[in-house]
Amino acid sequence: MDYQRISDANRITAEYMDSILIEQRLIDAKVADTKVTYFGTTFDSPVLTPAFSHLGHYKNREKNGLEEYSLAAKQCNILNFCGMMENDAFQQIVDIGAKTVRIVKPYADQGKVRDQFAYAVDVGAFAIGMDIDHIFGNEGYDVVVGEEMTAQTSEMLASYVQDYKLPFVIKGVLSVQDALRSAQIGAKAIIVSHHHGRMPYALPPMLVLPAIRKALAGTDVKIFVDCGIESGADVFKALALGADGAAVGRAMMPSLEENGAEGVKNYLEDMRGQLRFIMSNTGFSSVSEIDDSVLYFR
Repeated sequence: MDYQRISDANRITAEYMDSILIEQRLIDAKVADTKVTYFGTTFDSPVLTPAFSHLGHYKNREKNGLEEYSLAAKQCNILNFCGMMENDAFQQIVDIGAKTVRIVKPYADQGKVRDQFAYAVDVGAFAIGMDIDHIFGNEGYDVVVGEEMTAQTSEMLASYVQDYKLPFVIKGVLSVQDALRSAQIGAKAIIVSHHHGRMPYALPPMLVLPAIRKALAGTDVKIFVDCGIESGADVFKALALGADGAAVGRAMMPSLEENGAEGVKNYLEDMRGQLRFIMSNTGFSSVSEIDDSVLYFR
């Protein structure tokens, strides 16, 4: 049979994640606590929502998909993320009441970048950030929904951190180099991500997590991760490899489309239960205790 090359980063990521096995440790174990603290606020779970954009109204429900999953995040008391949108749409997210991180695109229009950050601060965002892994496209700079993107320098990112005074998150980190630069410019968190495989052969986020965790040791930078997170087991592996939280993404879409906020709430609570089950079965009573000593690579 001829060898089939596989450039799909999502498939590479899934295969890597599924190669990680978990050791069981039961004697003296107890029911685990999944609570975590980010930026001084306690949440019930390290399961995060994704920074989605442009979700419509499913089954003609009143709220759009972004509002519905934000409501589920509030009900589950977890950290919520949202992506590309105009200010009026972000106001609707804020009105839901979830603690929300607004991720802004790297627009070529710096006025728009700064307007969206300033608006997020004014209306009560929990944190702000930038999606650096959507800068380039095949023709040079990417164009997203008619908006041209542009490169982001360390100086530009540092100015956002300095000017807006909320915890700043850099999304799209997939190297120790970018992790260190994020820390140097004052970011309070990074999201280790390949943006659902935008670049062929991109590293699985979990493969680079241990090196990033080691590089950021001694800093207060939170490390979040996404891409292919579908279960509590996936979240556990991410935490064991060095993440502080993990964002579910496309895996929650069937629940969102079918049953809205209630469907997403049930999905997120199931993930939390799966995580607690594995933590309890591996002898870790709190998220902060989890390490990679229980992981084996097949």
